[in-house]
Amino acid sequence: MNPDADRIIGLYQRHGRAWAQDRGNRLMERTWLDRFRARLPGGAAVLDIGCGSGEPIARYLTRQGCHVTGVDSSPELIALCTASFPDLAWHIADMRTLALARRFDGLLAWDSFFHLCPDDQRRMFAIFRQHAAPRAALMFTSGPAHGEAIGSYRGEPLYHASLDADEYRALLSANGFDVVAHVIEDPDCGGHTVWLAQIETG
Repeated sequence: MNPDADRIIGLYQRHGRAWAQDRGNRLMERTWLDRFRARLPGGAAVLDIGCGSGEPIARYLTRQGCHVTGVDSSPELIALCTASFPDLAWHIADMRTLALARRFDGLLAWDSFFHLCPDDQRRMFAIFRQHAAPRAALMFTSGPAHGEAIGSYRGEPLYHASLDADEYRALLSANGFDVVAHVIEDPDCGGHTVWLAQIETG
């Protein structure tokens, strides 16, 4: 375990409000969110794992008719969500131990899942499946290749990790998901590496 991975929750707890301000409302993810939403039924229940402040992604999905439930480990970020969207359900929780006892039509882990160390990422796929309704769509961001990277935020180390593409595909398949789309460092989405998958039919 990289010690910087263990510091991620504390970092977002200390700097949640600053992160929300820095994140702002620019929705570079719109094209991917629309692809995700196109695979959901009308009025879909969506679980946003690592929801941050709810801006701008939860707001956008809500405006498109989705019923969003958000989860984040930062009480400050969840407080911002509650203030902005008091009618939605928000939970303070560590995604690695998530157990909401309900299933969702869509699961989203945008710029959150990749803060987990590799072993924790591997364990997350069973948690995704546990919360997935029949035909549920899953979208998450990863790194472009296997490895760890340490960035910086507000003077503190900011941990990221990724498995390789073959392992993500294997983990998705083992948990019943078909890969629908995968783009490495999408130039139209700020260089994000994106995975979109859906529960297999039959």
